[in-house]
Amino acid sequence: MSSLGLLSWPGFIPDWIQRSRFHPWLMGLILIASLLAIPVFCILLSVFLDSGDVWQHLYETVLVSYILNSLALVSGVGFLVLSLGIIPAWLVTMYKFPGRKILSWALLLPMAIPAYIIAYTYTGMLDVAGPLQIMLREFFAWEYGDYWFPEVRSLGGAIFMLALVLYPYVYLLSRAAFIEQSLCVLEVSRTLGCGPFRSFYKVAIPLARPAIIAGLSLVMMETLADYGTVQYFGVATFTTGIFRTWFGLGSSVAAAQLAVVLLMLIMLVVILEAWSRQQARYHHTSNRYSKLIRKPLRGVPGSIATIACVLPVAFGFVIPAVQLFIWARQTWSDVIDKEFFALIGHSVELAAIASVTAVLLTLFIAYGKRLFSNPLTSFIVRFLGMGYAIPGTVIAVGVLIPFAWLDNSVDAWMRLHMGVSTGLLFSGTIFALIFAYLVRFLPVSLNAVDAGLSKVRPSMDEAGRSMGLNAGNILRKIHVPMLKGSILTAALLVFVDVLKELPATLILRPFNFNTLAIRTYELANEERLAEAASPALAIVLVGIIPVIILSRSISRSRTGHD
Repeated sequence: MSSLGLLSWPGFIPDWIQRSRFHPWLMGLILIASLLAIPVFCILLSVFLDSGDVWQHLYETVLVSYILNSLALVSGVGFLVLSLGIIPAWLVTMYKFPGRKILSWALLLPMAIPAYIIAYTYTGMLDVAGPLQIMLREFFAWEYGDYWFPEVRSLGGAIFMLALVLYPYVYLLSRAAFIEQSLCVLEVSRTLGCGPFRSFYKVAIPLARPAIIAGLSLVMMETLADYGTVQYFGVATFTTGIFRTWFGLGSSVAAAQLAVVLLMLIMLVVILEAWSRQQARYHHTSNRYSKLIRKPLRGVPGSIATIACVLPVAFGFVIPAVQLFIWARQTWSDVIDKEFFALIGHSVELAAIASVTAVLLTLFIAYGKRLFSNPLTSFIVRFLGMGYAIPGTVIAVGVLIPFAWLDNSVDAWMRLHMGVSTGLLFSGTIFALIFAYLVRFLPVSLNAVDAGLSKVRPSMDEAGRSMGLNAGNILRKIHVPMLKGSILTAALLVFVDVLKELPATLILRPFNFNTLAIRTYELANEERLAEAASPALAIVLVGIIPVIILSRSISRSRTGHD
């Protein structure tokens, strides 16, 4: 039997392939996935290219420090965020103490501050010329060198800064898991002689373990992806190494190969997170979810609980926000001018285009998954969801390589046949930047819309088809009106993420095209920290919006919970 006859043999091809083959919606899904996969494939293919002596030079000099510093950074941040995230999440969920209601949502506020901004702020406060050391020298009549003070610009400083802004990932998911836990299980543990601490350690933590690990994996990916903090503190990691190799040594191939190593580390984190969920053996044994009755904490225990929740908020948001406001008041007249409003316009323009495009693509992808529930669409959605795990530095390198090749190919053809040079049509343009944002942040939008779409009953689709509507009209006329909240949330999350994005924007931005994030970075690198406060404060104020949305959503996630 010929291979063609074998392929047409009934039962050889799965039913879902025969039913969905060549369907326009499915072809569109495959096309979108293929286009967004180009940067990753270009990075992976760089392994087979010759980088000359550059890679050998990296191997002999800095590669080991990149690996060790990246691992130390991830380990240190991971340890701190577990302490800063889990304990407050348990306290605000299970106990009453002074300030609990305010702190339950205030603990999310550090998410509004990008890591590089908090790094600049604390450096300005704690450095030799900062107000704290000046006050110490004046009060004790010390001279510089007469006393010891921890070095802010160090690996330890980077760990502390990143932990302060990333612990809300663990807090958010841990609190949601604690809220959803059955009180019956906790009550049974008490009857078996477990005190509050043992119930927390032996029962609540194991039940919340998948959520905690998921939050920790997000923290680890964000840590490996960070550029602004480690660059400013002079810590040699893979992200700073990619920049130095590309722009310092002038080797795009070696930079791409470094990006492959970083990508492998990220994928290892993703695999470990998935493996940990498969290995979990802790399950809820009851479906009874009664209203949470929090135990009052008064006196010393209540004060300790309040302090434990106040400290992360104070150091992660209040202190840096106040310092930024003080600096902004001092320098706003020198900073806020026509150029500043142009920066706001550029930032809003990029964020708006990226968020609207991401939402439109997300609606197409999420509804395609709903139409074709099969292994192929599941793989496409999971593949597209990996974009958020890839650092902006890596995506920028992966976008620049194919776009530069395309520009050179078009320019060479036009020179040969038309006698004109086209220059840069794709690389170094807003188009390339938006493309990179979509690869990086599409998963944020996809998660929000897909979660909302999963709550719409299949009978709604059947009702639409019975009225003669095709798939596009069902999505437009039925689902979109029902998903307004999810769509708005997805758009806002992408908008704020794009506004804060630094490394991809730094590499791919058009010539002489600045944003708030870039201007903050430039001023900080010039040690003009007070002048960097106004653009930094603008980013922080916009970043508060999704924090409020997240806080409201988890507060409503369980009946009777406030």
